[in-house]
Amino acid sequence: MMVDERAAVLCARIPVQVSRSIPIYDTMADQKDINLFVGFNFHEYVSITGATPTKGRTFPNFRPDRSTIRPGEGYWVIGLDKNNDVVLTNATRLYDLSHSNFAEHLRSLRAFYSEPITHAHHHDRCACIAPAAEKMTGKIAYNGDLWVRRDLRGQGVSRMIARVTRRIAYAMWAPDFLCALVARWRVDKGLPHYYHHEPNGSILRLVRENIAEDNWLVWVTGEELKSEVRCDLFVVP
Repeated sequence: MMVDERAAVLCARIPVQVSRSIPIYDTMADQKDINLFVGFNFHEYVSITGATPTKGRTFPNFRPDRSTIRPGEGYWVIGLDKNNDVVLTNATRLYDLSHSNFAEHLRSLRAFYSEPITHAHHHDRCACIAPAAEKMTGKIAYNGDLWVRRDLRGQGVSRMIARVTRRIAYAMWAPDFLCALVARWRVDKGLPHYYHHEPNGSILRLVRENIAEDNWLVWVTGEELKSEVRCDLFVVP
């Protein structure tokens, strides 16, 4: 786990639900008075996100009632403002696809449910026809559940959290790929922290979750991630 050694306790009052989380330091977060914490208990994470006003329900990928995340195979980051209100959330988990690929993982619904036969509705579907997804094998770090409070959007917060999650993902896993599934409008707006993107990454319908989306696949390779994180460590004071 890479936690900046220069970090001190970032706030005097830590909410009970994140009391076991680790404070992490980021220059931009410090400038915006956002206190960042990383945690590993996804029951705790869901309790936080479920109590956060205006944030939609966390996808089943990151909910222990639907998808098992073993110790060491996932982490989450939240940001608190000076009033200890949640202003951002993000989660990342590792898929071991040594004998499969990301496209098949999505199509089988195992990306969303540990036991699709038990948890999936019989009308649930996920189509993935992005060519790159067929080639994504090995250790796949999947990033999702990004939410930023409205008053902080458009201020570089998403790029900040991407930088933080990259440091942690590389330190924990050195994955072969780091990827996400995002709406077309986000791709059009620009995602400079993801170097590659393809349409039709996930044409998804999860009936009980009330989810119907057509998302793009965005990603960086393990070598790109390694280079980016090493450069970041030299640049960030």
